[in-house]
Amino acid sequence: MRKTESQKIALCGVLSALSVVVLLVGNVLQIGTYAAPMLASFLLIPVLEDYGKKYALLLYAVVSLLSLFLVPDKELVLFYVLVLGYYPVLRVRLNNIRRGVLRWMAKFGCFNAAVVVMYALLIVVLAPPELVQEFAAEGTPMLLALLALGNLSFWLCDRALAARRLRYKMLDNTQSMICTFCLAADAPHALYWHVELRGIAKRKNKIEE
Repeated sequence: MRKTESQKIALCGVLSALSVVVLLVGNVLQIGTYAAPMLASFLLIPVLEDYGKKYALLLYAVVSLLSLFLVPDKELVLFYVLVLGYYPVLRVRLNNIRRGVLRWMAKFGCFNAAVVVMYALLIVVLAPPELVQEFAAEGTPMLLALLALGNLSFWLCDRALAARRLRYKMLDNTQSMICTFCLAADAPHALYWHVELRGIAKRKNKIEE
């Protein structure tokens, strides 16, 4: 069934509100700095599959703009805006690279470059005191371990996106509309390894202080 422009905009509006709620919940729980942006990015899948890249990027832009004003945790917001929010769309383009090694090199290269840009912007421009102190206290080995776990989480996110897109394509229109609001619930639990390690590091720093 052909969707009208008003139906497309309405669905994008609903998903943008739901995405912002996911980011706000991650901010409130204070353990969703990385998990919440990933879950919010999953909500681009229905729009990307049904309406194409144009509407998916429109959804991403709206969520990015709203989250900058509504979500207090700027690290969480920038992780969505600069690292993961657009990745479902970028992933479609990167998957056109035929050689698997080159494809994964491009994916990991984009992810790590985005992370470096994000933290450079966050520390140099915004410079929240608690984040600067946290990075200074963790030391190089812990930061390298966090980066390695971040890359593992990114790989799991990529695999989860592939599985969600495949499942979404297999559903009919009625099921797919229901699935729109359930995609984020099936995220890989291993993503929380990264979050938990950062939580342990924060608690350790507080005890030492």
